[in-house]
Amino acid sequence: MASSQYAKELEVAQLAVQRAARLTKRVFHEKAKGTVSKDDKSPVTIGDFGAQALIISALKANFPSDEIVAEEEAAQLREDTPLRDQIWELVKSTKLDDEASEQLLGGAIKDADAMLEIIDQGNSKGGAKGRIWTIDPIDGTKGFLRGGQYAVCLGLMVDGDVKVGVLGCPNLPVDDAAPLTADIGTNATDEGRGVIFSAVQGQGATSRPLGTAGLAEGKPIAMKPITEMSNASFCESVEAGHSDQGVAGQIAQKLGITKPSVRMDSQAKYGSIARGAGDIYLRLPTSKSYQEKIWDHAAGDLIVREAGGQVTDVTGNRLDFSVGRTLAENKGVIAAPAAVHNQVIKVVQEVLGQQ
Repeated sequence: MASSQYAKELEVAQLAVQRAARLTKRVFHEKAKGTVSKDDKSPVTIGDFGAQALIISALKANFPSDEIVAEEEAAQLREDTPLRDQIWELVKSTKLDDEASEQLLGGAIKDADAMLEIIDQGNSKGGAKGRIWTIDPIDGTKGFLRGGQYAVCLGLMVDGDVKVGVLGCPNLPVDDAAPLTADIGTNATDEGRGVIFSAVQGQGATSRPLGTAGLAEGKPIAMKPITEMSNASFCESVEAGHSDQGVAGQIAQKLGITKPSVRMDSQAKYGSIARGAGDIYLRLPTSKSYQEKIWDHAAGDLIVREAGGQVTDVTGNRLDFSVGRTLAENKGVIAAPAAVHNQVIKVVQEVLGQQ
């Protein structure tokens, strides 16, 4: 392990995601139950800022010159002391139960002011040059609030190409063989749940239980070969605003898929199909102007491709992470096992052409 390329980046990324996921679970249990709002003092805000601070702190301790693209900025916290203090209480008291792992991540953040400075280090514009990490501290905010699917997402791009991807999915089943169920988007408690997916370019993809100390043993994952399209299952977003669900239904019908779609939030969809719990992920454009954010796709894209899948936009082009903070050159996302990806794309284009 130690000698393989990006071994240190992978280890730091997995531990950083594990520690941040621990904070998000604390936020859910202490503050989120029964909350559905996403106003500015919501649990999502607290979890987003706290998880981002912990991840950037770990990255900067190990790779001080790397750039970081992240969603949040600390300006709001400089104006709102009670909110800042609430986040700081969580950040300073969230650590891994393994001293060596905690030290590898650089240990605790010094104080609340240092936390604000760390949060603001996620301001890279992205691009095609150098080493750039991209973070989504809580991907799937509504899933997080309803106790459904969300993900703590971290990817490393080198010269615009994703080299390392890690997804922490606290509410997905640990068991890679557990099939996707219709209620997976809402009804997910702690028992038997919590998984980290990871991949390094050219080295395959892995899943391991999400823990609270050092890293658990990982095992390789692979997409399930589709022998009969009628047996395939497809995942899509819960939110109709994120993907055109009506068109997705027509595509499924035309492909011969008979099972209803599984709707869940976040990059948990990428992880689920990468380990063969689902087969196809469709995210269809809902507006001509919308641009996907790189942090919503970088880790999942690599994990699916390393598990034997292909990920493109609706025109069949690979996702281009080199053009800034968004996927400005791409529209929509189609992820499927490599052997059937062309078949899926063909039907997607036929159906979209009729709209």
